Amino acid sequence: MKKAMFDYKAPVSLIKHCFLFLLLVASEQSFAQTRGKVQVMAPPLFDTLLAKRATLNAGGGGGGSGATSGYSSYGYRVQIYNGSSRSAAFSTQDKFNKEFPEMRTYIIYREPNFKVRAGDFRSRIEAERMKEQLKAWFPIMFIISEKINPPKTVITND
Repeated sequence: MKKAMFDYKAPVSLIKHCFLFLLLVASEQSFAQTRGKVQVMAPPLFDTLLAKRATLNAGGGGGGSGATSGYSSYGYRVQIYNGSSRSAAFSTQDKFNKEFPEMRTYIIYREPNFKVRAGDFRSRIEAERMKEQLKAWFPIMFIISEKINPPKTVITND
């Protein structure tokens, strides 16, 4: 039995015309969209919840202190001590707190080492500036990227 062969080839002009027709139809559909107006319908308690969240973040309630309430984000800290001596870690923290009382310090213990980290910097540039200031007191320092506590927000009723 012989194979049936299909020898018909579509002319190139017919293919071009079909492609042009499809392109025109597709572009017409994209331009047929009309611009509308978006209206957001919020439940009546939404504004009160936003106000309550602002007071909780400011430290006005929620059972936590203002320094630890709120949301953490990633940032940078300067590590000023890393060693196995607990007393050396606490003395390093005291030394830092005497020079910079407004800045928070954190002691982290990961067996077998204690680490003292200072600051809650949102950008690496701020951490580098602090590192330059601390060179006189602490010769070996590192900048560590980790979750930080956000600074206290000031809410004004303007």
